[in-house]
Amino acid sequence: MTWNEFCEWMRLSDSPQLFDIFSSHNVAPSQRVPVARKGEVGNESALARWGGLMPSFAKGKPGQRCIVAASGFYEWQQCSDSRQPFYIHCADQNIFGFAGLWDRSESEDGTVLESCTIITMPANSLMAGVHNSQARMPAILPRDSRESWLFGNIEAAGAALVAYPADRMIAYPVSPRVNSARNNDETLLDPLKTDVD
Repeated sequence: MTWNEFCEWMRLSDSPQLFDIFSSHNVAPSQRVPVARKGEVGNESALARWGGLMPSFAKGKPGQRCIVAASGFYEWQQCSDSRQPFYIHCADQNIFGFAGLWDRSESEDGTVLESCTIITMPANSLMAGVHNSQARMPAILPRDSRESWLFGNIEAAGAALVAYPADRMIAYPVSPRVNSARNNDETLLDPLKTDVD
């Protein structure tokens, strides 16, 4: 599935504002991200404030589930005296979806805030080596599980939450520049150069 196809599937092709989000190479918690969720008819798109991660037991109700679009993500490997960031992406999906949950809240002044969180689960063999301090990974949805996650009952949603196969993922170390959300350019995705390169 191409980038444009995914945007069309999420009904984002007529929302230019969202393409600024898509071009981000370093999304941080509290920033808004594009999500697909169950609408009155089919799925609908929205921008939601990313609030972090949530364990996989929180499957939510069908109306609370969403899919957070991404082309890759960062995780940090704990070293002896530092943390090394890695960039991870899918080998078989240029654009993929994280299983997520969303919610809406309203402040006293009537401001409405929509937020989302990404479901996590025990790490596969690749991610266990990268995220070695907690051995977890975000729940990446295979193509054929997207509808089950958005529209399925609790059993179908639970069945969609399986660790993405390690042999269909790629991970490599990148520059620690990614540690600051102020840095946001495509060079963040470049493999880290070492003395043996």
